[in-house]
Amino acid sequence: MLNCAIIMGRLTADPELRTTGNGTSVTSFSVAVDRSFVRAGEERQTDFINVVAWRQTAEFVTRYFHKGSMIAVQGSIQTRNYEDKNGNKRTAVEIVANNVSFCGSKAESGTSSAPAASRPAPAYQGGNTDGFSVLPTSDDDAFPFGGSDEDDGLPF
Repeated sequence: MLNCAIIMGRLTADPELRTTGNGTSVTSFSVAVDRSFVRAGEERQTDFINVVAWRQTAEFVTRYFHKGSMIAVQGSIQTRNYEDKNGNKRTAVEIVANNVSFCGSKAESGTSSAPAASRPAPAYQGGNTDGFSVLPTSDDDAFPFGGSDEDDGLPF
């Protein structure tokens, strides 16, 4: 059996940390995920996917993510049946998060200590190669796995 779900999108509201009767941390939140296909002449459709996170994952989400944050969620799809306040039987479908990750920039996620515009770009983005040097190679190191450039019957 295989049950693996991976989504990336934006939180629709600030997640709130709750605690079960036995002290387990839990949070539920919704992620807005754009569909990859757009019909000609129509706007892109968005799905709102419910996610539940437990224990340290729940604490991590509530501490570092807020409404509008980009988030990647990896987990499994779970269904559960319940009765609403009118006595109607309902089924909830949600992703139980195993791992969550940041997806946006530091400035976007709110974890940066300085505004993005005031932080200098790393040297490698600015074209500065002062900290880099050319490594010496020998003929034996020219090809990985001990290969050579002699004709070995391969087309390249």
